[in-house]
Amino acid sequence: MTIKHLTMDELAAGLDHVRQSPQNGGVLELIVRRPLTDERELLHEGVLDTAVGLVGDNWQTRGSRHRPDGSANPDAQLTLMNSRAADLVAQSRDRWPLAGDQLYVDFDLSADNIPPGTRLEIGEAVVEVTAQPHTGCQKFVARFGKDAMKFVNSAVGKQLHLRGINTRVVQPGTIRIGDPVTKINP
Repeated sequence: MTIKHLTMDELAAGLDHVRQSPQNGGVLELIVRRPLTDERELLHEGVLDTAVGLVGDNWQTRGSRHRPDGSANPDAQLTLMNSRAADLVAQSRDRWPLAGDQLYVDFDLSADNIPPGTRLEIGEAVVEVTAQPHTGCQKFVARFGKDAMKFVNSAVGKQLHLRGINTRVVQPGTIRIGDPVTKINP
């Protein structure tokens, strides 16, 4: 079955629903491990580790083309995407993992709600939002369309972090689908 990519107008029509995401008491809806490039494993439970991020994910071994030595970027250890935004661009839950993020949360990821340095408790673990921008790539365009890329990288898309956010694990622990996502006050 071929999915028709949404237009900018169709995507913009879904913004109100995304903006209604919980600002403090959210929920972890999906855990996706990427053992190899372009491979996805859906998990009911995962372990977050300060050294490797999501245990079994390829973040550390894949590295980063944006770093001079090609090593993994510690400020992009774990990515979170708003599940409402994922549903909007992907058009169905089974296509969320194609976005490439590890955690999908029903939670307001906007810059106003969780600026860099904010800590989020998810299950037994704690992650910290980093200033490293999270933008789409050519794979995102291929999977969701040019308008989806323009949409998530528009001024409002960047403010709401529709493409998601980068974080690093600061407290290891087990996470499970359905776990609460809570801001930890500094």
